[in-house]
Amino acid sequence: MDNSSGVGVLDKAALVLSALESGPATLAGLVAATGLARPTAHRLAVALEHHRMVARDMQGRFILGPRLAELAAAAGEDRLLATAGPVLTHLRDITGESAQLYRRQGDMRICVAAAERLSGLRDTVPVGSTLTMKAGSSAQILMAWEEPERLHRGLQGARFTATALSGVRRRGWAQSIGEREPGVASVSAPVRGPSNRVVAAVSVSGPIERLTRHPGRMHAQAIIDAAGRLSEALRRTG
Repeated sequence: MDNSSGVGVLDKAALVLSALESGPATLAGLVAATGLARPTAHRLAVALEHHRMVARDMQGRFILGPRLAELAAAAGEDRLLATAGPVLTHLRDITGESAQLYRRQGDMRICVAAAERLSGLRDTVPVGSTLTMKAGSSAQILMAWEEPERLHRGLQGARFTATALSGVRRRGWAQSIGEREPGVASVSAPVRGPSNRVVAAVSVSGPIERLTRHPGRMHAQAIIDAAGRLSEALRRTG
């Protein structure tokens, strides 16, 4: 099959990136792998380095650059949001409560997707809302697996403790009762990216009267299942 797109310089740049997929390469290694003339391979590798699509390792060899990881993360986020709609709707339908998806953004968390309870008393969190990282079950999830230094910093002034987060890591889910807002309870579980890093939190929330003071007992399994489906979507490469 002809791999030419008709745009020669892009085809050659793609050859360079494909050659680096298998690991670091010297200029001679790039020439051998791509079949390009040495000056062409060098010019393209340096140009890709300028755009951070190629970088150098400690030995000066060419490697895939950080911009590719950033683009892959953005593609993963698109995939997460594309999958979130039906997963949150199903979660809302089986729990009877509003369902949300949160991502961390600096010292806040942002609601990036939601499925609202259709009627009656509900906890409404509009998409785009920014909420504190100091309270709430999804804040606990987004904090629990952080590096020690960031975790220690995040716990200052928080409504939850290091001991509580230790329990969250052990159970794999978090709950809060009136922590973010009086009268509101919630349960959350982590969504993990391809590297197993926690990238988001799935949550259901509603009045304590319905969720009780032990909301995890009622809904933890449904939320863990929903988080698992979203994690699986992020692991798919296609």
